[in-house]
Amino acid sequence: MNPRALFLITSPAVLWFCVFSTAAEPLQKAEPIVGTKKNQVDISSLQEQARGGDARAEYLLGWSYMTGTGVSQNYVEAAKYYWQAAAQNSSDAEFSLGYLYEQGKGVPRDYQQAVVYYTAAARQGHLTAGNNLGSMYENGRGVHKNLHQAEHWYRMAAERGDVTAQCNLASWYFRGKGIARDYSQAADWFREAAERGYAPAQENLAWMYFTGTGVLRDYSRAAQWVQVAAHKGFARAQLDLGYIYEVGKGVPLDYVTAYSWYKAASAGGEERAGGRLKNLSALMTKEQISQANLAAGQLSRSLPKVDGPAATQPIGSLFFIPR
Repeated sequence: MNPRALFLITSPAVLWFCVFSTAAEPLQKAEPIVGTKKNQVDISSLQEQARGGDARAEYLLGWSYMTGTGVSQNYVEAAKYYWQAAAQNSSDAEFSLGYLYEQGKGVPRDYQQAVVYYTAAARQGHLTAGNNLGSMYENGRGVHKNLHQAEHWYRMAAERGDVTAQCNLASWYFRGKGIARDYSQAADWFREAAERGYAPAQENLAWMYFTGTGVLRDYSRAAQWVQVAAHKGFARAQLDLGYIYEVGKGVPLDYVTAYSWYKAASAGGEERAGGRLKNLSALMTKEQISQANLAAGQLSRSLPKVDGPAATQPIGSLFFIPR
């Protein structure tokens, strides 16, 4: 599990992170002022309010420029408005500036400045900032590496409901990094995030049930959790779901359904799916393959579209399917 890749998510501010020690990306929705056209950000109204010193308007303008919502994407302009809002102690703006400094977008990359702004936001209770600050301490970026501080910030955010931090903390318990290894605690924290709807946590919790790690082995529960994640368009879970249908553990053995999920995983960017499809095809009749391709087309149309393969990493070196 890559510390900066196994889950991160932001609060009603601006970005999404992915951490098992991860960082963030600016995709979360803010609540912009809407103009006369449906879902259109009223930039002129925000600019007028920002000129009057309205910190929320300044932050929303920064968010609009960062995400290209209502205006052309411009990280330099985003940083300018975030600075103005941060000067008025906007935790959302502080968090967003931390992200820009960490990524070097609109400003020179500067991990120390990223830590400064993440810290300011986290001390105001911004959960994603707390998660990202934990990642900075874990990886020694902008600060001396300090696992005690990393755990402090991960736990703060996790206990208040941040799913990325919950997954990071679960990862630490799973690997015994910074804290004593405890598979039961790992499962508990994955469950917290899974029950909040976070697909990577759902898939990792499924793995723990499938292998009996930290919980009693339960193929049915493993199947239930991986199905939830797969139906959200999470390609790695789709690969796992194909596998459990192929071997018939937790679900009836069904090559046609397995093939359909492998196809979905392949379309979602999961490179290992091609090999599984090739191996499974050798066990199927031509009629089954024809049925499976038809089912795969129907399945594809029913699944949400997810941009590119998942960036997060699984908790084990062996998941359902050996790597």
